[in-house]
Amino acid sequence: MTDQTESLSTADAAYVAFVEVAWQRHLRLAMLLTGDRWRAEELLQDSLVKVYERWRRLSRLDDLHAYLRRALVNNHTSGWRRRRRESLVADVPDLAAPAGDERPDAAVLRRALLSLPAKQRAVVVLRHYEDLTEREVARLLGCSVGTVKSQNARALDKLRHLLDERPSYTVSR
Repeated sequence: MTDQTESLSTADAAYVAFVEVAWQRHLRLAMLLTGDRWRAEELLQDSLVKVYERWRRLSRLDDLHAYLRRALVNNHTSGWRRRRRESLVADVPDLAAPAGDERPDAAVLRRALLSLPAKQRAVVVLRHYEDLTEREVARLLGCSVGTVKSQNARALDKLRHLLDERPSYTVSR
């Protein structure tokens, strides 16, 4: 075995180990961005392919997860910029049934989140789910901090409106 083959095998093993650790964490982010498990998996796979293509250089980074998160957001942003307009959740096929341990409120919130325009959803997910600062979100989305603030405010207003209009359920014990 040559040195190049050995190092390639080592590099491949390191990449596989990274993917095994990163898959679930980043799949959740991709699902929140896309609203659909299959599109999320495709987005994550496309992003991981890009990471693999640059693996020799990237494997030296301190925070590969931050790089992958940025790749996910960039790939998602490119997709919605191409489409320019996104259908509301009413036009989206039913999502897979939520996990058995998901609370009914979580499913309602997920549906409300999916009704947001793509850019507003990306801002909310990055700001509140990934807990990034406004400046970090702006850098990831390639926009100004002011745009992040306004998109976040509009999205939260819409979510409040949607969630206030839902019927209230009482649970008898």
